[in-house]
Amino acid sequence: MRRIEPATGADRVSNQATIQIDYCTEPNRQATIKHKRASPTPKLQIAPQILRNRTMKSHIQPAHRNPTKFRMPTSENLVPIVLDFEVDGQRFKDSIIWNPSDPDSEVIVFAKRTVKDLKLPPASVTHIAQSIQTQLAEFRSYEGQDMHVGEKIVPIKLDLRVNHTLIRDQFLWDLNNMESDPEEFARSFCTDMGIEDPEVGPAIAFSIRQQLYQIIVQNVTTAKEIKLIKKGRRGNEYVSSSKTGVVAVDLAKSFGHRSSVVRKRKEWDLFEPIVDILSNEEVEALEAKEDRVAR
Repeated sequence: MRRIEPATGADRVSNQATIQIDYCTEPNRQATIKHKRASPTPKLQIAPQILRNRTMKSHIQPAHRNPTKFRMPTSENLVPIVLDFEVDGQRFKDSIIWNPSDPDSEVIVFAKRTVKDLKLPPASVTHIAQSIQTQLAEFRSYEGQDMHVGEKIVPIKLDLRVNHTLIRDQFLWDLNNMESDPEEFARSFCTDMGIEDPEVGPAIAFSIRQQLYQIIVQNVTTAKEIKLIKKGRRGNEYVSSSKTGVVAVDLAKSFGHRSSVVRKRKEWDLFEPIVDILSNEEVEALEAKEDRVAR
């Protein structure tokens, strides 16, 4: 096993920039394929407590004020879609992102093109189309509903294996920053860590989007609870972020005016991203274990 680590863990700061996603090279293709091959789906397990500082703007408000309409808290409102099915003894796993504003007719076009490009069994068209439509319907069911973001600086955790590369990391994400860009963050991460596998960046971005989606769905539930509280004439009670299932980070406490954004030297080894490059034997052993668990 070969391990890649940053040159120094002292002051790694991740920035976000708004750019266009450029993984799709076909102008008529509405969705963006994140993994061309049926590579293992990224795992969203709890990673070790590896925390990195982030410089960001935060608009902190009480959680019961100023609800916003449901959408992904990123510059582009794209839905993370997971494809996982088996046809004719062949299992297909893939991750894509989809624009919910695109017409439904594009789903079947995308499914047919994917089957043709990847030489999948013809029956895969139905599985791909139905899976996309089901997940889009779930996302659209939340559209128009209120979601409460409030003081939401949330931890995002990575615990992924993509081909021969293992990634473990944790960092902070501002749900109020609607200009954030998971794809740009992933590209910066890969550049910083010297990762050359082109499939790693899309896997990181997808994992981020998937976790953000789970969080904002929970925020819709919080907004409904607040409405019930108001109808019950119990006043504008503060709804704790813990009710959403995600514990927000108190930046004022962690990085107050007396604190430095640079980690103490004794903490450098604790708060840094880890990237491991696995050997062929290690990959085979992990895949065999994953197959046993899947059965």
